[in-house]
Amino acid sequence: MELLGQRWVLRVLWELEPGRLGFLELRRRMDNCSSSMLSVRLQHLQSAGLIVKNADKSYELTTAGTELGVALGGVWDWSRRWDATLTDPTNRTV
Repeated sequence: MELLGQRWVLRVLWELEPGRLGFLELRRRMDNCSSSMLSVRLQHLQSAGLIVKNADKSYELTTAGTELGVALGGVWDWSRRWDATLTDPTNRTV
């Protein structure tokens, strides 16, 4: 949980969910994340066994990373629903 709470970790997992990406493409998708911070986060995720760096230097989720994505799927679904309530003033329950 400590790793998941670090800035950019969930975003990296989110971007790798559809499939492997090279560092430059991943960096492009990460908006304001610096290259050095992305490198650190990738190293942490590799050490945790959630991603792997391939021979072609692309990154992808491991089986454990994919399973974590499934577990987080409910949270991501909730966030999409909640975001919809924030953008639709007739749908507020707060």
